[in-house]
Amino acid sequence: MKYGSAKFFCLIIWVCISVLPAFANDRPPVSWASIVLEPFNGDEDATYLWRTDASRFASSTDDTTFPVLAYVEAWPVAVFGYNRGANADPIRSLGINGRFDRQGFNWIDLYPVLASDPDAGPAEIPIPGIVRNFDMWVWGANLRYYIEIYVRDYRGVVHAMRLGDISFVGWKNLNVNVPTNIIQTRRTLPSYAGLTFVKFRIWTQPVERVDNFFIYFKQLKILTDVYSALFDGNDLANPDFVDQIWSEGTTR
Repeated sequence: MKYGSAKFFCLIIWVCISVLPAFANDRPPVSWASIVLEPFNGDEDATYLWRTDASRFASSTDDTTFPVLAYVEAWPVAVFGYNRGANADPIRSLGINGRFDRQGFNWIDLYPVLASDPDAGPAEIPIPGIVRNFDMWVWGANLRYYIEIYVRDYRGVVHAMRLGDISFVGWKNLNVNVPTNIIQTRRTLPSYAGLTFVKFRIWTQPVERVDNFFIYFKQLKILTDVYSALFDGNDLANPDFVDQIWSEGTTR
C-alpha cells in the first residue's frame, strides 16, 4: 500500500515537472523600462508646454490671474545632488503659485499643449508600452491638498488616479500603480491599446487655507512594459503601416 502511494506521488511530481514549463512558456514576456515622460525642466526644445485652469474662486488682481506658472532653479537633492558644477546643464522645476478667494473643494488643472502649436488647446501625451506605475517628485508646504492623474484609454474613457496627498514638507516622491481595470490591451489585433496622459488636478480641502500657496513638480516618470511580440505578419497589425500600404495599393 505504501509502495503504491509512493509511486502515485512520484507520478504526480513527474506530471507537474513536465506540464508546468509548458504553461510557463505561454506567459507573455515582459520588458520593463523606466521612462521620463516629462522632465518639467522648461527646455527650449521641449515638445510640450504647460497651462493651467482653475475652479471659479481662483483669485484675480489688477495685474495677476491665479494660478501662476514658472520654471525655477530648484530640484530634489535626493535625485540631482547639491553640487552641480559650473558647466552643468541648468535644472529647473515647474512651480505653481495658487490662490483662491474661498476655502472649499477648489481645484487647479495642469495640462500640456504642443510647443509647436500652443494655441491649439490641450494636447494629450502618448504613453509608451503597458504602463504599470506613475511617479513624480513634488514639493509640498504641509498643506492638506492632494493630486490626481488623469489618463485616457483607447475607448476615450478618462480615468482618475490619486497620486497622493501633499501634506508633507519639502520634496517627496509620489507614485501610484495603474489599476488593472484600466484597459491597455485588446484581444484582437492591433492588441496594443496604450493610454494617453490628460492632466494633473490639484484639490484643496475645505478646512485648509488657500490664500497663497506654492507647489513644485519635477520629473514625471513611468514604469512600463515595452515588450512587443513578433509574429509572421506583425507589421500588418501596425495601423500606420496599414494606412501606408492601403494608400499605395490598387483596386479593381
